[in-house]
Amino acid sequence: MATLQKLRNKGALLILFVGLALFAFIAEEAVRSLSSSQAESHQRAGEVYGKTLNVQDYNDLVDEYVDVVKFSSGSDNLSEEQMQQVRDQVWQTYVQNELLQHEADELGLTVTDAEMQDIIKNGQSPLLAQTPFRNQQTGAFDIEQLNQFLTQYNAMKGQAGQPAEAMAYYTQIYNFWKFIEKNIRQQALANKFQSLLAKSFISNPVSLKNSYEGSHDEKDILLAAVPYSSIKDDDVKADDKELNAKYNELKDMFRLDEPTRDIKYIDVAITASKADRDEINKEMQEVAAQMLTDDADFANIVRKSGSVVGYNALAVRRTALPTDIAAQLDSMSVGAQKGPYLNAQDNTQNIVRLIAKATLPDSIQFRQIGVGGADEAAAKKTADSIMTALNAGVPFDSIAKKYNQTGEETWITSAQYETATLDENNQKFINALNNQAVGTTQMVKIGTGYAILRVMDRRNPVEKYQVAVVKRPLDFSNDTFNKTFNDFSQFIASNKTIEEIEANALKAGYMVQQRESMFANEHNVAGLSSTREAFRWIFNKDRKIGEVSDIYTVGNNDHLLVVMLTGKNDGEYRTLESVKDFVQGEVIRDKKAAKLKEQMAACNDLAAVAKLQGALPIDTIKHVTFSAPVFLPSTGSSEAALSGAVAKTAKGQFAKGVKGNSGVYAFQVINEKKADAKLADSVKETTKTQVASQALRAASRYMQELYQNANIKDHRYIFY
Repeated sequence: MATLQKLRNKGALLILFVGLALFAFIAEEAVRSLSSSQAESHQRAGEVYGKTLNVQDYNDLVDEYVDVVKFSSGSDNLSEEQMQQVRDQVWQTYVQNELLQHEADELGLTVTDAEMQDIIKNGQSPLLAQTPFRNQQTGAFDIEQLNQFLTQYNAMKGQAGQPAEAMAYYTQIYNFWKFIEKNIRQQALANKFQSLLAKSFISNPVSLKNSYEGSHDEKDILLAAVPYSSIKDDDVKADDKELNAKYNELKDMFRLDEPTRDIKYIDVAITASKADRDEINKEMQEVAAQMLTDDADFANIVRKSGSVVGYNALAVRRTALPTDIAAQLDSMSVGAQKGPYLNAQDNTQNIVRLIAKATLPDSIQFRQIGVGGADEAAAKKTADSIMTALNAGVPFDSIAKKYNQTGEETWITSAQYETATLDENNQKFINALNNQAVGTTQMVKIGTGYAILRVMDRRNPVEKYQVAVVKRPLDFSNDTFNKTFNDFSQFIASNKTIEEIEANALKAGYMVQQRESMFANEHNVAGLSSTREAFRWIFNKDRKIGEVSDIYTVGNNDHLLVVMLTGKNDGEYRTLESVKDFVQGEVIRDKKAAKLKEQMAACNDLAAVAKLQGALPIDTIKHVTFSAPVFLPSTGSSEAALSGAVAKTAKGQFAKGVKGNSGVYAFQVINEKKADAKLADSVKETTKTQVASQALRAASRYMQELYQNANIKDHRYIFY
């Protein structure tokens, strides 16, 4: 009871305590919620219609497409440039699908499973031709092969103990098929939407009549032109009020779909010093001496030399060699060697040794049987047995089937192996084919096994060259890099502001360059590779105008880059300042046009206009129609406004003060030819189709309209 009384006596304090505790709890939850929200926002790769694409989901889409590219191309790895292209393609496809899905949801458009089955059974979708399920004779999609594969895949997936390699391959094909299937559904939905859009454009009788007359009614005119160049630019001024008014008038031309930044930067290319070049030349002289020895191991010498061109023991066509190397071959005899010599175009020191030259087939058709065994002796015994049977006249394919092989005829071309990295066994295999006569069969030892080869045909004999090439870039040393970096670092440390950098750069041997309107969906700064960190610095939302970045090592670690932020635009339109030159040009043209119109106001005929200062001689222009801008040889411009003015002017009438792209015009219609008012049914139908097509072409830009209305945000630059 005493305790209860104490609580009553301290009720106000207790309520305050509980209140504070509750506030702390709420505040903690708010902070936790805010932190979670911020963490989530930092993981956004992009947004469409307010829908967020998480970076992990985006990466999953990229990985899916990378697997498709690898499967289609047979490549194991993609370069960074290829990866960037994949990321862009995935983002563009995602955005387009989201835009389309948004419209389809509002319209109730869907692609049913039954429709999908019809598309696949029909086999006409271009996407189906990209699958491995094709008829060997016709190349057309074969649904039976697809169904057979799906049955086999499901059976393998449901059975334990399947070979891992086989299961992985089947899974790769299955994933490729699911990707194609998904894209077929998306393409079918797009076709539905576009078809619906197309049906909404029809040619009514009025548009049919106007279109026909606009392209068939012709007029000939006498033209007097006074070009804008007749008035000096210095005689026409544009004030801020006029610039703002014109900017607002033309504002839709300056719409932005992405944030932009204006920057200035210094790019310092690191190049080899004289000491570096002397050292490389000394090393290349030693390599050249090694290559001239009688027992030269070219493969080993080239590998150790630092050459960017590997050694290929096979004879290859000129086209498989670097252009500058191929150019040396005409003046070389077999056994001759050139170099070291400098190739300034790619900044390399080069040595070329022509080992052999021969006329060999560009393509070879052959059959083969691979022979293995418990050991090399067993393989040799089996191979000898096969050769005996073949020499006795036993059909090649029947022996191949005995060893679970097809023995089918296969073509191999020079392009398939010339630029590839081949091991010793592959080189031996191709050399054997190159030197084997048509109709002959030989046994070639490959590793611990053998290949039985029969050449069926040899075509397109070409000159081939076996060469040893050492192509060594004139790289800079660590000492040179450190000196270049230290000098540049000292300059930036001594000049901390943009103004100071610009004032002193040239004296220090640096050049300040400028880039306006850099978009957030670009990938490189100053055209250099490996500038991701610099790019993030530029588009960091907290970055302030006037800031100077740290020094970035970019390119192939052979450039130093400093960036200065001079402008930023996260708005919907380009700023007046960024388009001022264009807007000013438009204002000046308007004011010149007004002056010329004022001068023409007192002119009652073409002769009077032709006497105005700067006027061009009167010219005859024929076949002017409403549907096409008339081209004027005298001013070198196409003038749609003039075509429109001529169309509404009667024969014999004089018109003046027509403002065009290149000047102000006056004209008199001297002849006209009217279209036949009684259109034949065939002409009506043709014109009707043309009008509908024109409208549909105009409507084909619907995706851009959807894009502008979807509030799309691309944040990928934060991550890549």
